Amino acid sequence: MPAPIAENLAAVRERIAAAARRSGRLPEAVQLVAVSKTMPASAVVEAVRAGQRLFGENRVQEALAKIEQVGPGPVWHLVGHLQSNKARFVPGSFAAVHSVDSERIAQALQHHAAIAGGNLDVYVQLNWSQEDTKSGVTDEAALRRLVDVIAGCPNLTLKGLMTLPAQHLSEAETRRAYAGIRNLHAGLSAEFALGPAFCELSMGMTHDFEWAIEEGATIVRVGTAIFGARP
Repeated sequence: MPAPIAENLAAVRERIAAAARRSGRLPEAVQLVAVSKTMPASAVVEAVRAGQRLFGENRVQEALAKIEQVGPGPVWHLVGHLQSNKARFVPGSFAAVHSVDSERIAQALQHHAAIAGGNLDVYVQLNWSQEDTKSGVTDEAALRRLVDVIAGCPNLTLKGLMTLPAQHLSEAETRRAYAGIRNLHAGLSAEFALGPAFCELSMGMTHDFEWAIEEGATIVRVGTAIFGARP
């Protein structure tokens, strides 16, 4: 019988804490986003009862239905690809978007955040491995242009960078990729004088989140290790 969600969460938190300590940081320096895509609202409720607060969803429409069913309490992050015609649904429902990968998306989010009269945290998604099946910025010139655009959006706060790991990489290759993004993050912070708000690295999932933490991740996005295999 699969372990209940509360047990899985406890085990993941222990692994996060151990990896944080190995990297010379406090466990609370790493945030856990429980990725609940395709899972029923009842699974989210169970995780909330176990003390989980941050949840990640991939699809806007699925997330909106789940947010309504679960009710107040959780904080929701959009971690999947966003189409510009869905940007209007983001303010008021999501606290952050991890998957900004174009100027068009940034400007759409700015437009709708301004209409809503609020502020939205955003992350630039990188696709450094240039995989056709993944979204994300693929080169440094495009990244710098996008960072510059977001920096000029008064209702968007650029929090950091996000990446999806390439599945075929070895541990050593994965660590090198994450370390490279950490160094890129530091360089962008200095180049654009982004300040203390630009402090997050969203990288690492169920199969590699400990490596990601040891290479500098401040946010890990874990689904299967918490909720089990997806339907």
